[in-house]
Amino acid sequence: MHSAQHPVTRCQTPSPLGPLTLAAQRGLLVGVWFDGQKHQPDTSAWATEGTHPVLLAACEQMAQYFAGERLVFDLPLGLLAGTTFQRHVWAALRAIPAGTTTSYGALAQGVGRPKAVRAVGAAVGRNPLGIVVPCHRVVGSQGALTGYAGGLERKRALLELEQRAYKLPR
Repeated sequence: MHSAQHPVTRCQTPSPLGPLTLAAQRGLLVGVWFDGQKHQPDTSAWATEGTHPVLLAACEQMAQYFAGERLVFDLPLGLLAGTTFQRHVWAALRAIPAGTTTSYGALAQGVGRPKAVRAVGAAVGRNPLGIVVPCHRVVGSQGALTGYAGGLERKRALLELEQRAYKLPR
């Protein structure tokens, strides 16, 4: 992800579920991770930036999301890392509407790889844009909360937040 001519900049923003590290590169949001999340890259070499326009917009939209005021993000996304298969799965995650869930099996079917449920699950777990690319909306075949790199308590809280936001008057 990181190159000398296109450095990655990062910032941290608070959330009710713990601090989030956000990263931008080439004018695109390339990372959103909870502290301590599985598969979080080592960001210590990345510059800390408090005025990067993409990071400022992402921090503002995260605050709106956690306040129940925003369920769809409007940010320039850069899914630059990952294999072609992973990027295909991440694109499918973006189609899952807020307030709903889908199963790993249905997601595998949707990306044309119905027998690749485990591979789809692994790709979901490596999603670098947590919350924005809604991997938390993928559940087990019977609706069980399984496999979230940020932790199952956070997954439950994100789904509950979206359910509450949908019950608010519009």
